Amino acid sequence: MNQFLAFLLRMLIALPTSSSVWLLSYFAFNQTFWLSGAIGFGTGALAYLITGMIQKQRFLKRHHLTRKEYKFIKKNIDDAKRKISRLHKALFSIRHIPSLKQRMELMRTTRKIYRLTKKEPKRFYKAEQFYFSHLDSAVELSEKYVFLSAQPKKTYDLDQSLYETRRTLEQLTAMVEEDLYKVISDDIDQLNFEIDVAKHTIKTKKDSQIIDESRRLK
Repeated sequence: MNQFLAFLLRMLIALPTSSSVWLLSYFAFNQTFWLSGAIGFGTGALAYLITGMIQKQRFLKRHHLTRKEYKFIKKNIDDAKRKISRLHKALFSIRHIPSLKQRMELMRTTRKIYRLTKKEPKRFYKAEQFYFSHLDSAVELSEKYVFLSAQPKKTYDLDQSLYETRRTLEQLTAMVEEDLYKVISDDIDQLNFEIDVAKHTIKTKKDSQIIDESRRLK
C-alpha cells in the first residue's frame, strides 16, 4: 500500500471515529459543545495513530523486517532520493549529445532501483553497492563534469578530463545496470522456475496424449 492510500485509510477510520465520539459526548453524556469537540478530536487523533502503527507493523511483517532494519533502510533510501535528484539535475545539464542515450539510461536505472527498494525494502540488501558506492560516484562525477564543462576556456588537459569522465560514467552506467539485475535476481530465478514447471506440465500432458492415442490405435 502506498503512502497516499495508507493516509487515506487512516483518515477514513479517524474521521468517523472522531465524529461519533463527539456526537456521543454531546448528546448522550450532555457534555459542552467544546469539550465534546475536544474529546472527539483526541479520540480521532488516537485512532489515526493506532491505525498507522498497525499498518507499519503489518508492513514490517510482510517484508520480514525489524523496526531497526527498516529504520536503517529508510534512512539510506531517503538519502539516496536526494542524491538521485542531484544526479538527474547534473545529467540533464550535460550538453554532450552523443552521450544523451547513455545518460538517460543511467537516470532510468537509478530511478528503477530506488522505486523497487522503496516499495520492497528487503531488496535494499541486494543493492548495497549501488547505495553505498556507485550512486555517490555517479553524483560526484556528473557534478564535476558540469562544473568543468562550464569553464569558458578549454585546454587540452580539461578536454581530456571531460573525456575520461564521460568514459567513467559509461562504465558506471553498466555497473548500475548490474545493480538492478541483482535487485531483481530473485524475480528472474522465480520466473525461470515457473517456466520450467510450465514446460514440464506441457511435456507431461503431451506424453499422456501420445500414450492415449497409441492405446486407441491398438
